[in-house]
Parts: sequence; structure tokens; C-alpha cells
Amino acid sequence: MNKKLQSYTVDEYGIKNYNSLYLLIAAAFVLYIIIAILSFPLVYFEHAANGNIKTYADAFWTLQMAASTIGFGDFYPITLEGRFIVAAMFYIGVGMVGFIGAQFVNKFVGFSDTNVKNREIRKQNQEIIKQNEVLEEKLELLMKKIDEK
Repeated sequence: MNKKLQSYTVDEYGIKNYNSLYLLIAAAFVLYIIIAILSFPLVYFEHAANGNIKTYADAFWTLQMAASTIGFGDFYPITLEGRFIVAAMFYIGVGMVGFIGAQFVNKFVGFSDTNVKNREIRKQNQEIIKQNEVLEEKLELLMKKIDEK
């Protein structure tokens, strides 16, 4: 399977290393599914109260702006239910858009991953332990030779 299409790979320590591009696409997909679903009740509540959110597109735009924390203010809820939906989308969006941004930055800027460093240190430690075991065997043989003389 193509590595770019895999959601994760497993390293020699059995640790899943998730593909940043996959996570970015999955998070964006989930975010827009949530926006698409919450747009229905938002337009229902606001349209019934003669608010300025009159169409599904208006509701979708409003929730997208709430998720991104931009909130232009061209559309805004006037009902308690609409405000609750927009507030919920704000909190969901802060987390998800922040996650998407972090994945984007990690993919293209490549911040150091402490998990990778920890795995490298574990590998180095295993090599040192193996070398110490070899040295211990050699010392034991040397001690036996000394004792024999």
C-alpha cells in the first residue's frame, strides 16, 4: 500500500506513528461534517425567529466562521438555541482548527518529536547493553585465564 495513504506505520518498538497528512484530512473532514450537521438546526431556529440567518448557506458560513474563531459578524444568532449551537461550534472549532494547524505546521516545518528522540535513545541503550554484555563475557574469560596462571 502507498505510504501516503496509510493512516499510520508501526516502528520497530511497536509504536504507531500516525501520518500527519492523513490526520489533517480526517480532522478537516470531521470538522466540516459537524458544521454541515449543525447548520440544519441553526437555520431552523434562526429562520423561525426571523433572524438574519435565513438559509443553510448562511448557517454553514456562520458556523465555519465560529469554528475558525474569525466570526465576521455578518451573520449572527439571535435565539438562545442558535447562540448555543454557535458557541458549541466555537469550542469544537478551537480544538479542531488548532489540531489541523498543528498538523499542518508539523508536516511542513517539522518540529522535533520527543517520541522519536525517546525511541532513538532506547535503541542506543539497547546497543550499549549488548556491548556491555560482550565486554562482561570477555572480562570473565580474562579473569578465568588469570586465575588459571
